[in-house]
Amino acid sequence: MPVFIQINDIDNVAVALHPAPAGTAFGGATASEEIPQGHKMALKDIAAGDMIMKYGLPIGHATKEIKAGQWVHTHNMATNLKGEVEYNYEPAVREMEPIEPKTFLGYRRKDGRAASRNELWIIPTVGCVNDVAKALVHANQDLVEGTIDGLYTFTHPFGCSQTGHDHAQTRRLLAALVKHPNAGAVLVLHLGCENLTHDQFVEELGDYDPQRVKFLTCQSVEDEIEAGSELLKELAAYAGQFKREEIPVSELVVGMKCGGSDGLSGITANPTVGRFSDLMTAMGGTTILTEVPEMFGAENFLINRCINQEIFEKASNMLNGFKDYFISHNEVVYDNPSPGNKQGGITTLEDKSCGCVQKGGKAPIVDVIDYGGQVTEKGLNLLYGPGNDLVSCTALTAAGAHLILFTTGRGTPFGAPVPTMKIATNTPLATKKANWIDFNAGLVADGLKTLDEAGVDLLEQVCQVASGQETCAERKGFREISIFKDGVVL
Repeated sequence: MPVFIQINDIDNVAVALHPAPAGTAFGGATASEEIPQGHKMALKDIAAGDMIMKYGLPIGHATKEIKAGQWVHTHNMATNLKGEVEYNYEPAVREMEPIEPKTFLGYRRKDGRAASRNELWIIPTVGCVNDVAKALVHANQDLVEGTIDGLYTFTHPFGCSQTGHDHAQTRRLLAALVKHPNAGAVLVLHLGCENLTHDQFVEELGDYDPQRVKFLTCQSVEDEIEAGSELLKELAAYAGQFKREEIPVSELVVGMKCGGSDGLSGITANPTVGRFSDLMTAMGGTTILTEVPEMFGAENFLINRCINQEIFEKASNMLNGFKDYFISHNEVVYDNPSPGNKQGGITTLEDKSCGCVQKGGKAPIVDVIDYGGQVTEKGLNLLYGPGNDLVSCTALTAAGAHLILFTTGRGTPFGAPVPTMKIATNTPLATKKANWIDFNAGLVADGLKTLDEAGVDLLEQVCQVASGQETCAERKGFREISIFKDGVVL
């Protein structure tokens, strides 16, 4: 079983695939101290101020002299990141060789879109009716029968006391959820006095099928549970007519996210997802990569793959726009990684970013999507969103993802509104938290699978989940949303 890996020939550090005791030799260096799993060992002497190279890219600089064999981490290296960067388009677009698409058993909506689930959703437009929505879910579980996969609500604290940009983002995000194809039918739940009014919401929603989407204003009825239950019966009758049928993978949209990352994320799980993404796009399917702050320091790895200058400018504006967001709040751009990331071996934001963007594989980038926007182009898309797990997974759902691939080295139980597959970076996590983990990419670190083999296996499991196989989070009923907020609360 391999103990260390040098990711790129020009790297001056190696990563421990498993805990490496002092005396472990690799690449001409011998560990002078214990190197924890996921952490870095110097392969040669590194002078103070020299770049630390990993993934073939600088991930920071040495803050003091580092001898070959020493542990490299926060005590002896630091980030190079500052503020905005001027990007120059140097196209490096590699066209994907087309592959005959596989199929999955999904639902075909009346507007022609595909879906991986056929569920009833209750969307509150304001936090004041959250408990009404929960009560309706509890009282109407008998409607979950036949081809209806479940009845769920996605509560949140917003929809009132918001202004300007925040108000618009909440409205846009909730409308996008209502339009999501995995919802066979939707009950939109209003209070009646919130500043996200019924008329505003209908305008945001645009054209909709009144058989699929119904509205209830709680202040307008005597008994909101009784009235809501009657509407849900009508919606269940509509949704119940849909049945699974064979659909090509080219119609599948998959979101890609990492959270609770460790030093193996960019070596096992994320590049496995990258291999999957390349297979998906070669089959004519669609993948979405988000977490903009976790692209900082690895931007050129991504944006030179934009298909043209226009998409490159959108990507550049997305990156610098998010940096401006940080700076406008008097926050440093590089205030990342998290304590858990550091414990797992990630030292700087560049270190985290270079691993994070591995999920994007090598496919061309076809479009950049605003927060709350929906996918319109097949292929690899970038989505404006933060690194926060709940916020970014909600944005991926709103963008149209039928399911989400979520890589993790530390583990996390949460689920988005769509099936959320947890992919472990290491076998100890997959073994310990088998009730959280759906796929073990740690087999790559164990030498039992290549990345290409793991990518093919992941594609097979994605097709099974898209066809109805429940994820761990789904079996527990773990589903929630979080909406991006920036401004004041009145």
